[in-house]
Formats: sequence, C-alpha cells, structure tokens
Amino acid sequence: MAGSTEAGTERVAEDGHEHRSRWPLLAAVGAASLYLSIGLVFVGLDLVPSVVPIVLGGAGAIGLLTGLAGWANEAFIADYLRNRSGGDSDLYATTMILFLVSDVATFSAGFVYYAFIRAGSWPPAHLPPLLGSLVVINTALLLASSVTLHYGHEALEDGNRDRFLGLLGVTLALGVVFLAGQVYEYYEFVAVEGFGIGSGAFGSAFYGLTGLHGLHVALGVLLLAIAFGRALRGHYAPERDTAIRTTSLYWHFVDLVWVFLVVVLYVGAAL
Repeated sequence: MAGSTEAGTERVAEDGHEHRSRWPLLAAVGAASLYLSIGLVFVGLDLVPSVVPIVLGGAGAIGLLTGLAGWANEAFIADYLRNRSGGDSDLYATTMILFLVSDVATFSAGFVYYAFIRAGSWPPAHLPPLLGSLVVINTALLLASSVTLHYGHEALEDGNRDRFLGLLGVTLALGVVFLAGQVYEYYEFVAVEGFGIGSGAFGSAFYGLTGLHGLHVALGVLLLAIAFGRALRGHYAPERDTAIRTTSLYWHFVDLVWVFLVVVLYVGAAL
C-alpha cells in the first residue's frame, strides 16, 4: 500500500520540480504497526513481553493518525490556501482509488478468517440473532447517505450551493446516526446477549470485521465534517471539488463494504 499510495501522491511543485508525499508512507507504517500489535494481543502474548503490543499499538496509532492528517492537509487544505487550480483533481482521485484498492486487502484478510470459521462446525455454541431490525435500519441509513452525497456533489458541479450544503449536511448526519446505531448494537450484544469479542472464534471475527468497518466509517465522518466546515466557508466551487470527489470515493467504498459485510456476516450467519 505504501508504494502505490506514495507513487499516487507524486505531484509537480510550483517551481517545476517533482516531489513525493511522505504522509501516505507514514500512515501505512503506522497501520502496519497497529495491526501487528493487535495480532500479538490475540496470538503472541506468550512469545513477547506484554509491553511490546502496547508500545507498537500506541506508536502505530500515532503514526497512522499523523500520516492521515498530514496527507489531508497537503492534499486539500494547503492546496486551497495556495489558491492552486483544479488541475490536480484527477491525481488525488487516482491516489484515493489506489488507497482503497490496497484497503480491500485488509478487509479480505478478515473475510478469509471468517471463511475458515464457517468451514468448521456450525453454528457456534453461542450465536445471538444477528439479523434484526437494527442492522436493516443501519444499512438503509448508510445507503441513503451515499445517495445524498452523490446528488450533493452533482449540486456543487451545477453551482447550486444551497442544495450542496443541505445534502452534504444530511450525509454527515446519517453517518453519525449509523455510528450511534452500531454502538447501540454492540451494547445489546454484550450487555444483553452476553456476546462479546471473547465469545469464541466467531466473536473475534464479528467484532474484528464490524469494528474495522466502524473505524472506516468514523474516519469518513471526520472527512465529511471537515468538508462540511470548509463548504460553509465557501471553499468549494464547480471547478474546485477535489476534496468532495475523493471523500465521495471513500464513502461509497465504505458503503459497498458494509453491504458485502451484511450479506456475508449477518445473513450468512443466519443460514
């Protein structure tokens, strides 16, 4: 991921010299450190001192957040303050696509783990009813948010600022409500059903996959909040929509992953 995203963020400076962004590489190294620390918690505590995953996880989280913040600032905020033209829009959109392609590998690892679980004895000893009204509502909210974001971007391209602001605000609100619904679902499973991350292999797979997706949604909500704040200050125009294009790509990807996750994990567990 580091190589592809680093190459994708190569751009031409104002003085005509090429340079590469260091932020995607830092974010990738931080993510790898964070994933390694989580893996050690589950399978490697007998092999290494307990302080190792703590240090790796802390350093990884800092590196990941710093890299993402620096990347966002370089790609969007600093770009706007320099009052550059929209010529880099396709470049940053391509970078986001490359990042999302690499992100598929992360989710794929979780789904492969789940496939191994399903290949064994089924159902697990403790399996609460996963497919209920809450997941249906949450899915409808997330799909609706993709629709509002799509038409909000179209409104921006048409020069309709009020419609753009309204639909972007609705998208942000739907994302927040989705996260609240997922937190409530976790509460119901843990406090009422007694189904937690320690409930066997399926528990770790369920919370690992849904938690990873929830982390992506939380990041998407942050991107939407930043975009909405900038939109209120008039930072966007039909010819200056790079941040909206890339945020839309990310958000649609997150929605698509959720649909696949519901079909495989929620519906699949009920079969």
